Amino acid sequence: MVKAAVIVLAGTDSHADQGRLANGLETAKEFAETDGDDVELIFDGAGTQWIPELEDEDSDYHELYRTVRDDTSVCDYCAGAFGVDDIVNDAGLVTLDDHDGHPSIRSLVADGYEVITF
Repeated sequence: MVKAAVIVLAGTDSHADQGRLANGLETAKEFAETDGDDVELIFDGAGTQWIPELEDEDSDYHELYRTVRDDTSVCDYCAGAFGVDDIVNDAGLVTLDDHDGHPSIRSLVADGYEVITF
């Protein structure tokens, strides 16, 4: 069994950021589709800005996002800092605030997760 934490840090400002989002979603999907694997998809930092677009059914990435949505969580602090906390809450996504309002990367490592950032 493989345990992977895919963390999307890329914001929404550039074409390169869009590519990192797509690659992060595809990576999470590959783990999610593999029997026995455990994946956590975390939107952190500027990456939290993607949530409004991903929740929009007209988004180019909505369907891909839907394949991993059940494995998705969002940094609580960063959702507020980037002004998407209402959308995150309305979507019913899990927020993480384990370490000073942010996800605990150390806990993921201690639990045996390979951490992959995009």
